[in-house]
Amino acid sequence: MTDRLTKEQRHRCMSKIHSKDTKPELKVRRWLWSHGYRYRLCVKSVPGSPDIVMRPYRTAIFVNGCFWHGHDVQLTIDNEQCTIEDSACCKIPKSNRGFWVEKIRRNQQRDERNYQILKDNGWQVIVVWECELKPSCIEQTMRAVELRLNQCFLDIHSRKVRQYVTEEDAELPAAAESRAGYGKTTAVAKKTDNTKL
Repeated sequence: MTDRLTKEQRHRCMSKIHSKDTKPELKVRRWLWSHGYRYRLCVKSVPGSPDIVMRPYRTAIFVNGCFWHGHDVQLTIDNEQCTIEDSACCKIPKSNRGFWVEKIRRNQQRDERNYQILKDNGWQVIVVWECELKPSCIEQTMRAVELRLNQCFLDIHSRKVRQYVTEEDAELPAAAESRAGYGKTTAVAKKTDNTKL
């Protein structure tokens, strides 16, 4: 199927798509805010500049568009031949296919690199896909995000359990006599007490 728009029209249309304040991102932000979660947006100091940063939870949330980040698209390159398997929510255009495959592949590699940097620095990464924010499943998706946030919070702020040494683990010093002679010394003490009276 050929593109119904001219190159100039397609360019103008694609240039209107921005990376900030997208509809899926606004849905996630509204849900989090209405449920009492506070956050910062597009923090440049955090690697990958996530869409939503929640410092108390040490969590970065990425709200990814299915097309731009190739949700469940399988790209395999063998002998300079590229095999593409589209997913249910992401179909790569047939016109100018080489450009789109390369762009989506670069986006996926960049995403994986950013996620790994964040994980190596002790951050939790949550990825919310555009297709998971449809009206039929947004509540379930956001409840899963909330559960993950609460687990992150508990992991960070729970008290560490101190391990105490038990008698089986180490030999504790005795305060008085040895344990083997304890029964004999009590009997001697009773005899001495009776003789004094």
